Amino acid sequence: MEKHNRDLLLGILLGIFLLTSGQNYRLLEILELRFLRSIRATRLFLRVRGMQHNLSSICETKHGPHVPTYRVELGDAFDLLRQLPRSSVDLIVTSPPYWGHRTYSQNHNWGIVKEWQLMGEAATLPSYEWYKKHGGLLGLEPLPEWYVYHLVEIFDAAQTCLKADGSLWINLGDTYFARWSSIRQKGRQGLGNHPRQRRRTPMGGYRQEKQLLLIPARFAIAMQEQRWIVRNDLIWSKPNIPPRPERDRLRLSHEHFFHFVKRPKEGRPKYFYDISKVEPRAIDVVTYNVRPGQNGHTATFPAELIRPRIESSCPPGGLVVDPFCGTGRTLVVALTTGRSAIGFDTVPDYVEVARNGCDGVVLIDGAS
Repeated sequence: MEKHNRDLLLGILLGIFLLTSGQNYRLLEILELRFLRSIRATRLFLRVRGMQHNLSSICETKHGPHVPTYRVELGDAFDLLRQLPRSSVDLIVTSPPYWGHRTYSQNHNWGIVKEWQLMGEAATLPSYEWYKKHGGLLGLEPLPEWYVYHLVEIFDAAQTCLKADGSLWINLGDTYFARWSSIRQKGRQGLGNHPRQRRRTPMGGYRQEKQLLLIPARFAIAMQEQRWIVRNDLIWSKPNIPPRPERDRLRLSHEHFFHFVKRPKEGRPKYFYDISKVEPRAIDVVTYNVRPGQNGHTATFPAELIRPRIESSCPPGGLVVDPFCGTGRTLVVALTTGRSAIGFDTVPDYVEVARNGCDGVVLIDGAS
């Protein structure tokens, strides 16, 4: 009992010291290991600090033991990515909203294209900053060209915070064009029993009825133009997709997961990659069932798909960022593999669920 009380006191004193000194949490990593021998004391210290951690995920790195941390913030990825410290992120892995699929129960300015045209700028593409300032939501751009342009703008903001040897994994699905489309709050292209918004999209060029828009390919090529290197176009095969009513085409049963790295000023790209952590056979087609949505979010991807991306592309003890974290599945997987995690989302309910999920990693680890 005396030792237990001493350990609890140690945890409290460590927490008060860091809180009052204003030091960064990473100071913990240089404390001698004898101060971390008590799981209870460490957990109490972490809670005094205002964070939760998966203590079973303390891992050895070249700099010594690493205790994963996490942070989930409410806000737009475009703004929050720019606030991350330079060269602080090892891996960005995310799935942004797809074009023309969902509103995620948020308010969108459905007349925004007319506002842009009234400015006499119809022949150009508006910046994402102008678009969101005027009430536009990512994924609900009036034209797919706007969407691709905005996605590239957002990930271009990650150039500064991503390390030179870091990676960017982006999951995207495609969309069929329809002049009149149904956009649900939480469904997908008119499916599901949710309220829907009818939207008219002007035809022209490749925008033709029943056209598969090839948005993932257009995005990847646009990223290449911005000095990103595409290392893989991983195909996620989904064998359990629901039936569709169409009888004149095959069902879409795959999505794309692009692996980007930075283009160096000279020479060949060099980046962290541990191929022993990917799926068996190390090929660019993987098969995972679609998992049910989580806490009202219908577009969560399976943990089995994310884990190999994290373990192969982020060193142990590194930092994983998901700028469209939704309910936080990527963050939870990162924490359980010994990586720290940061997530952003614009939906308050999702942010709360993500925080609780990260907390749950610790709680599941148990009251040892």
